[in-house]
Amino acid sequence: MPWAKHIVASNWFNHSITGVIVLNAIVIGLDTSETLHNQFGWLFEIGNYLFLTIFIVEAAIKIIAESPKPLRYFKNSWNIFDFSIIVISLLPATGQLAMLARLARLLRVLRLISTLPELRLIVETLVRSIPSMANVIALMSIIFYIYAVAGFHLFNEIDPTHWRTLGISLLTLFRIVTLEDWTDIMYAAMEVGPLAWPYFVSFVILGTFVVVNLFIAVVINNLDEAKAERLADLTLPPTSDDILKELRETQAVLTRMRSKLERLDRE
Repeated sequence: MPWAKHIVASNWFNHSITGVIVLNAIVIGLDTSETLHNQFGWLFEIGNYLFLTIFIVEAAIKIIAESPKPLRYFKNSWNIFDFSIIVISLLPATGQLAMLARLARLLRVLRLISTLPELRLIVETLVRSIPSMANVIALMSIIFYIYAVAGFHLFNEIDPTHWRTLGISLLTLFRIVTLEDWTDIMYAAMEVGPLAWPYFVSFVILGTFVVVNLFIAVVINNLDEAKAERLADLTLPPTSDDILKELRETQAVLTRMRSKLERLDRE
């Protein structure tokens, strides 16, 4: 319907929904305070139902805006994301589902991603980076496995706390790759084997400076491609449907202007 399309396309509508989501997030955060919850718990519950009602009305307007084909609303993945959160939020906040219902309220904060175009672009970039990241993860897994087995054999007797088993060795390597006090582990190994440092230094170079930067390179590359695709979409020539839509809107405006002129002539 035209009125629904006009509302959905308006900036005030989108900005209002963003403001409601931010306000909802603030209320959820205030509800974690035991003092505020004891004093204003009833007010928080009213606010929760009010926010949920606003989100339901928003979804309904967007579905109506797609008339005469309302199911086109679900062709947009972000609309499905928003609608799913609304459905989950309808869970009763009593009994065994009480905790799940509270977590569902928290999920509504994620709707900020769908309302802000730049955040949507970043999430879409991360999703499309997953196939490329799989290759980097495979390379990292091979490096981790080789160094974990080597570390077990080299330092098992020297430092059993960090190299007791293959699993513990992998956890130790994960700690090293995050650069969290990795030098303490290296110095413990060097007390018995002074030449242990090449093992740690080489792993830090490969694991942190090479592999981690590969992750960053993959994300940045996909981000550039996503931006280029969005720019290409914005510069696409109008389709026949777009032209027909513009013609109908122009015709409607001309019809209204003609009726106004005729009314002025009669007066």
